[in-house]
Amino acid sequence: MVIPFEVHQINGVSWYEEAKQPQGVWRLSIITYGKCVYSVNGDKRIMEKGELLLIPGGTPYFGESIPSVTHTQMVILFNHGEGDALPALEQRKPLWHKPGSYELILQRMKSLQQQWEERLSYYVLMSQALLMEVLIYINRELDRGIIPPERHRHVERMKRYIEQHYREKVTKVQLGDEIGMSPNYAAALFKSVTNQTISEYVHDQRMKRALYLLTESQLSIQEIAEFLGYRDLSYFYRIFKRLMGSPPSDLLHERPPIV
Repeated sequence: MVIPFEVHQINGVSWYEEAKQPQGVWRLSIITYGKCVYSVNGDKRIMEKGELLLIPGGTPYFGESIPSVTHTQMVILFNHGEGDALPALEQRKPLWHKPGSYELILQRMKSLQQQWEERLSYYVLMSQALLMEVLIYINRELDRGIIPPERHRHVERMKRYIEQHYREKVTKVQLGDEIGMSPNYAAALFKSVTNQTISEYVHDQRMKRALYLLTESQLSIQEIAEFLGYRDLSYFYRIFKRLMGSPPSDLLHERPPIV
């Protein structure tokens, strides 16, 4: 069983950390913005947004900011018991990895951090489940083998296209044209690398904007739904609640007051 006991965020340009993980305590870090440096057992690397590092217990490491370069990262410290059947933990060695399912992993880690900070009912159990889900995503990718750089580049181009056209209907034909491949190949490649379908990724991008607009704008829910490409308000409600866990109306109280 994996048991998280510390969740925090690191940011800035003057971060420095040097330590040796106690036996049985693992450290998972994922870079969410910019670049920083990590050195584990003498292996020194520059890490960028979208990359993660898993450090096993008993392993010395240091990390630091790159001068004048800001960065952010999320860190989870957790205990690992026997019987988890996760190869990444059984190998007992550092794992440097650029996950194709970065968005899914980051989403789960943010949910874990929210559980930890808000101390909701059963937050410990929920945190354990979310961390296990993160580790399963990582291990599934490792089981399939390292993603070749060319496939990463194709998927990144498709993601950029979606992020520029998320308010429209995005199809596998459009994404195939974007990377110069057949529509079916584009759809299969996107799914195999990100662990999400094209439609699921589009909905995720829309929901990110919906969260911002619901809390920071004065637009009505109907106006937000239409802006994001949802003509049916009830459909927007269903998608939002399924992905975010609560209806969009629950966020309206977080809006800034009208001056």
